[in-house]
Amino acid sequence: MTIGEDLRALEAESLTAVEGATTLDALEEVRIAYLGKRGSLTAILRGLGALSAEERPEVGRISNEVRRALESALDRRREALERTARASRIAAEAVDVTLPGRARPLGHQHVLHQVVDEIVEVFSGLGYRVAEGPEVELDYYNFTALNHPADHPARALQDTFYARDLSGDTAVVEGESDVLLRTHTSPGQVHVMESEKPPIYVIVPGKVYRRDVADPSHLPQFTQVEGLVVDEGVTFGDLKGTLEHFVREMFGPDRRVRLRPHFFPFTEPSAEVDVSCGICGGEGCRSCGGEGWLEILGCGMVDPNVFGYVGIDPERYTGFAFGIGAERIAGLKYGVPDLRHFIEGDTRFLHQF
Repeated sequence: MTIGEDLRALEAESLTAVEGATTLDALEEVRIAYLGKRGSLTAILRGLGALSAEERPEVGRISNEVRRALESALDRRREALERTARASRIAAEAVDVTLPGRARPLGHQHVLHQVVDEIVEVFSGLGYRVAEGPEVELDYYNFTALNHPADHPARALQDTFYARDLSGDTAVVEGESDVLLRTHTSPGQVHVMESEKPPIYVIVPGKVYRRDVADPSHLPQFTQVEGLVVDEGVTFGDLKGTLEHFVREMFGPDRRVRLRPHFFPFTEPSAEVDVSCGICGGEGCRSCGGEGWLEILGCGMVDPNVFGYVGIDPERYTGFAFGIGAERIAGLKYGVPDLRHFIEGDTRFLHQF
């Protein structure tokens, strides 16, 4: 067999090998086997120098044809394999937009915020508007302007979070400018009465802070909604009717309400409001301690001394105020016996709301 015949046989063999390659790696192995430094065709081409002058042109022509045919076949096969690989990759990475998406768990409003919103909605329906006040207050607004005498127990360090210097020994400023975390949202009513003239119908929701040890019925941080009305001819009967409406809106029309005499420095007369137990209907059970009633808020007529601090004429205007604990309302509304559940962040508890 002549060299030319060997080249044609090699051509047929290599083209068959190219078509049989099913991956790019296999195709590269074919290229190396025939066109690499030690490839079959390369070895033949290196031997052209040993041919006679008569044979060299013809063999050279055939060699170039075989080489071009093999390179062309390699290029076509590579393109075909690349198209196939690309199509497979696209198919694997394709997103079927007709499939339903993966459901992600959605967050929701905390139960305390839900209750505050319900309280706001009740009083908004009566014409009240929402006011705000700072959580960091001056002693003047938290105590003095609310008719707390200088020796009132609520001012004591064991009851109130005062701001301190770095040594922790003394308050930042002595006297009426002491800085503290508000112990109730009632300072908000002072700010409103300082900046506005009657008639005033506002509620002031927000966080408050007290030096209490967390237990089933007390928290060091809780949410309060202060209510304030100042107008001509406002009576205790207006206060009672307002709170009875609130209780029935929050707990249902069958719940009874009673007011018990109490004392608050900034209201006179003052009262605490109880609602009939929703479990026993007022008959007395373990939940209500056998009394049939549960305390929910404090209230009273604004003390004329408070009007004196804000420049409102107590001879012309009267008013009432009340303070609602959102945690207490939420606990009664949903039957939660321990207020600590509302702040512990246990998702098993929170998911129920």
